[in-house]
Amino acid sequence: MQISVGEFGKTADGRQVQAWRLEGDGGAVCTLLDYGGTVQQLLIPDAAGQMADVVLGYDSMEGYESADNGYHGALIGRHGNRIENAVFELGGKEYKLAANDGRNHLHGGTVGFDKKIWTARPLETEEGPSVAFSLISPDMEEGYPGNLQVTVTYTLTSDNELKLEYEAVSDQETVINLTNHSYFNLSGHQAGSIVDHLIMIEADEFTTINEECIPNGTFTSVAGTPLDLRQPTRIGDGINSDFAAIKAGQGYDHNFVIRDVDGTLKRCAQVIDPASGRTMTVSTTLPGIQFYSGNFVKEHVAKDGAVYRSRGGLCLETQFFPNSLKHKNFPSPIFKAGEKFHHITVYAFGMSK
Repeated sequence: MQISVGEFGKTADGRQVQAWRLEGDGGAVCTLLDYGGTVQQLLIPDAAGQMADVVLGYDSMEGYESADNGYHGALIGRHGNRIENAVFELGGKEYKLAANDGRNHLHGGTVGFDKKIWTARPLETEEGPSVAFSLISPDMEEGYPGNLQVTVTYTLTSDNELKLEYEAVSDQETVINLTNHSYFNLSGHQAGSIVDHLIMIEADEFTTINEECIPNGTFTSVAGTPLDLRQPTRIGDGINSDFAAIKAGQGYDHNFVIRDVDGTLKRCAQVIDPASGRTMTVSTTLPGIQFYSGNFVKEHVAKDGAVYRSRGGLCLETQFFPNSLKHKNFPSPIFKAGEKFHHITVYAFGMSK
């Protein structure tokens, strides 16, 4: 177990960014940035002990601040995913947000948590090396009410798990929906398309979406659709389907309703890479998971000189459902003053048998 820190670079406005390197007893290595609480590197061994960096990202601040960066590896808040018409009502008052995804609000706004420099605190725990990232989001930042205190603790366990523990509390009633936006490619970040990866998601339904990928408040059974991922399924088999929900997202970009949610940590997804044999199992206490197949990534050069293109990485973002502020039948991301948001997500890496 080892934790080290070094300078990563400076933002365009001159702020220093630090990189925290966690080395776990299981062989995995993770590098985290205090800019965005970002997973910048995640080295995972294969069966032969060969290491590959399985998250997409950049090796400079210019990359992270560029228009090419689609939230790579970052913490997302206050509200992950989409809010229709960039407005919501709370306590009889209307709150207007940034319309940064067409007419809609996406991932916390113009300057969300992904663009903040977080306060970092290293920890050595029984599970493994950890870094706790904290920030205070002031009242009405990006249009959200309440002074919000947030801490997200990353732990790299001896079992090659990357554990994220989210905690947040506000002094006013507010909205809290935090997630992480890492793009994974289990063959290695530079390996190209993820269409040959196999994916399984523990969900019998997904939230029905319109042509803007906005949930309309209803649920659709996955049965008989390209979103039936209840058994390991090659991603490429359904990604170009004529199914309306697939066409809307230009591939997979859907919130799945995790089966039998009760607030405890449950397995919700698994990814298998036949090429390397690496696997990733996702568990969470949250009710939803967004499977995004990187459809809107434009071709550009990233870390290690790798060229990233559409569908070069996949995201599995645990969350409250998108647009849940508009639909009372969805699990609510509204928290009263003093009520704590506390959730855990674990990305566990292993080898297929």
